[in-house]
Amino acid sequence: MILADKIINYRKKNGWSQEELAEMLGVSRQSVSKWESAQAIPDMKKILQLSEVFHVSTDYLLKDEIEESEPVLTEIAEKDESTAKSVSLEEANSFLQHNRKAASTIALGVMMCIASPVFLILLGGAAETGTIAMNAAIAEAIGTAVLLVTIGIAVAMFVFTYIHGKRYEYLEETDIDTEYGVTGMVRELKGNYAETHSRRLIIGIFLCIVSAVPILLAELVHYSNNSDFIVAVGTALLLAMCAAGVYLIVKTCITEGGFDKLLEEGDYSRINKKAGKYDGIYWGVATAVYLAWSFYNMRWEVTWIVWPVAGVLYAVYHEIIVSIEKSRR
Repeated sequence: MILADKIINYRKKNGWSQEELAEMLGVSRQSVSKWESAQAIPDMKKILQLSEVFHVSTDYLLKDEIEESEPVLTEIAEKDESTAKSVSLEEANSFLQHNRKAASTIALGVMMCIASPVFLILLGGAAETGTIAMNAAIAEAIGTAVLLVTIGIAVAMFVFTYIHGKRYEYLEETDIDTEYGVTGMVRELKGNYAETHSRRLIIGIFLCIVSAVPILLAELVHYSNNSDFIVAVGTALLLAMCAAGVYLIVKTCITEGGFDKLLEEGDYSRINKKAGKYDGIYWGVATAVYLAWSFYNMRWEVTWIVWPVAGVLYAVYHEIIVSIEKSRR
């Protein structure tokens, strides 16, 4: 076992993130990341510190042929070692392939949910203003039916993805130990994806921010020409742009999250795994609030604000849950 794998092994056994180990050693997280991916080797001073932190000999760390040592592990570390699940290279590749498909499917489903009222808004607005020869009540009924079918298809996509990904649930719920070569492979793939992740995230956020522009312009036109259908078009464009932006954000975050699950980093570090078990409830409540409010007042051009607000509040909620979980350790 090489030094990089030994550092990963004992860091995970102790339940530490890269940030936590870096803080103990007085280095940056990037330094620990490079050590673990074998891109750099710690100097002798850091080797001595690692020896003290992991309770192993320097010989064990420096000599690849020494595969076992007798570390003095904490009670928590011993518990983590016994419950950690081993992940092979084949299993990691299988999961990453599934995760890429799931990212597209879930992102598309979320986009469909956000954009589902577009047809209702356009058809209803056209009928009310006489743009098309249709009774407003009939137009609303047809639009609502399309909305419900769209949401139904999206929910079916979520369920389908959940069923097919159930075998990988342990990556989110339990501690893992990756076999030789897995960490280096995943870290390389994550590095190659970093630029794409940043680009999709920036474009997605930009689209969500500027999605309010069409409705603002539509309101100006409505004010000068008193054209209600223009407002409907502006609202539809707002939802469409917001849906496209969220699609990019959700897809790239799920893809990036797949790498983090295997590396046990970010939102999927060992402490965050415990905190994340309540996320389904949080987003379920957010979705219920969005749909209930939207159907109550039928002002879809306003109720979309639930999603950015929920996103901001999620960061606060997540930090609170993490703090609670840390206090229980």
